[in-house]
Amino acid sequence: MNPTLHTRRQFLRTSLLGGALSWTVPAFLERTFLAMDAHAADSLIQTATGKDGPILVILQLAGGNDGLNTLVPHGDDAYYRARPSIAIPKSKTHHLTDYLGLNPNLRGLKSLYDEGHLSVIQGVGYPNPNRSHFRSTEIWQTAVDSNKSESQGWLGRYFDSCCQGEDPAVGVSIGNQAPQAFAAKEPRGISFSRPEQFRFDLKQSAIPDAADEFFRSVNDVESMDGGSIGMLHGSNSGGGETLDFLQRTALDAVMSSDKVLDITKRSRSSVAYPAGNLANSLNLVARLIGGGMPTRVYYVAQGGYDTHSNQVGAHERLMRDLDASVAAFVADLKSQGNFDRVMMMTFSEFGRRVAENGSGGTDHGAAAPLFVTGGAVKPGIFGSAPSLTKLNNGDLIHGVDFRSVYATVLSKWLKAPVEPILHRNFPILPFI
Repeated sequence: MNPTLHTRRQFLRTSLLGGALSWTVPAFLERTFLAMDAHAADSLIQTATGKDGPILVILQLAGGNDGLNTLVPHGDDAYYRARPSIAIPKSKTHHLTDYLGLNPNLRGLKSLYDEGHLSVIQGVGYPNPNRSHFRSTEIWQTAVDSNKSESQGWLGRYFDSCCQGEDPAVGVSIGNQAPQAFAAKEPRGISFSRPEQFRFDLKQSAIPDAADEFFRSVNDVESMDGGSIGMLHGSNSGGGETLDFLQRTALDAVMSSDKVLDITKRSRSSVAYPAGNLANSLNLVARLIGGGMPTRVYYVAQGGYDTHSNQVGAHERLMRDLDASVAAFVADLKSQGNFDRVMMMTFSEFGRRVAENGSGGTDHGAAAPLFVTGGAVKPGIFGSAPSLTKLNNGDLIHGVDFRSVYATVLSKWLKAPVEPILHRNFPILPFI
C-alpha cells in the first residue's frame, strides 16, 4: 500500500471526517474513504461486509424452469396423466418423501439434502401471475405486486437501506449487465463476465485501456494529490455536481476493478469445476469470496429453461449442469471454510403448465419450487405441494409468496428490515 495514500486517508478521517468540519465533506468522498480504509482499527463505523459477514448468492434459472420435473410429485397419478411422454418415472427420482422426489440428475442436491444443507420450498409464486418472461422477471426482481411497477430492485432497496458507506462492490453480478434487482436510488453493485475486462463503464462492458487511464487520472488515485483533497473544502462552481459524480464513479470503479483483478489473479480453486458458463460463474464467485471481496450479494444466472419443445433432453442437460456446478461450488466453499456464511437461493420467473403440450414440451406456467442451500439453512420441505387438479387455467396455484422467501432471507440471514425493502411485511418461513 502506498504509505502516502494511507497517511492521507488517516488525516482525512481524523481531522475532517471525524472533526467539527465533517459536515462539509461531500458524501461521496466520505463513503469512498471509509470504504478504502474500513479495515483500520480506528474506524468507528465498521460494519459486517462480505469479508466477515453473511453472503447471499442468487442463482436465476432463466426461462421458466419446469418445477414438476425438478421436484417430481411421483406419488400423484395426476402428474403421469398430464404428462404421458415427459413425466419422470417414480423409480428414477431421488425420493424425499412418499410423494416427492428430486430429478434423477440432481444427485448433488440430494446429498446436500441428506447432509442437512438444503431447503426445498414448494409452490412459490405470487397472486395474479403473469406469463410474460419480461414482466414476470421484473416482478421477481422488483418484488412488487403484479399490478404495479417500480424501477428499483429489491436488492437495490436493500443496498440503499443497509449498505450506506460500504464498498461499491457490495453487490456483484456475473454477466454483461446488472440485473434489475440491483437498481437503486444510489447506484451500487458491479457487473462483469470476465474480470480482466472489468473497467469503468456505465454499461458494464469492456473499454480500451486508454479510457481506464483517463478515469484513473480523474482522481489521480495513485498519488491523491492536493488538487483532489482540495475539493473537500466545498463544491466547485459550474457543474460541480457532475464533476462530483464523475470523480466518485471513477474512483469507485478503479477501486473495484483493481480489487477484482488482484483477487482473481492470486486466488485459485482447489476444486475441479465442470465445463460450462454456470460453473465458470460460480467458480469466479468462490474465488472472490475466498479472496476476501467485501461483497454481500452475488448474482449469477443459468439460461435455457424455456422448454416449449423436446423438453426431456434439454431439461436433463440443464439439471446436470445445475447440479454439477452447485456441487463444485459447495465443495469449494467448504474447502475455504466459508460454507457456513454463504447462502444460495435459486429462482425462476415462473414454472411450467401442468400438462405437456403437443411438441413434447411445456408452456409458460406459474408456481414452482426453489432451493436454498448453505451451512446455516434448516433442511426440509417447506410449503404445501400445489394441487395438480385444482388449477388456475391450467396453472399451479401458488401457496408461498416469493416475497416471504425474500423476507426470510432479509430478516434472518442479512439482518435487514423487511418493510422498507419489500414495502410491507410478509410471513417468515422457518428454513433459516
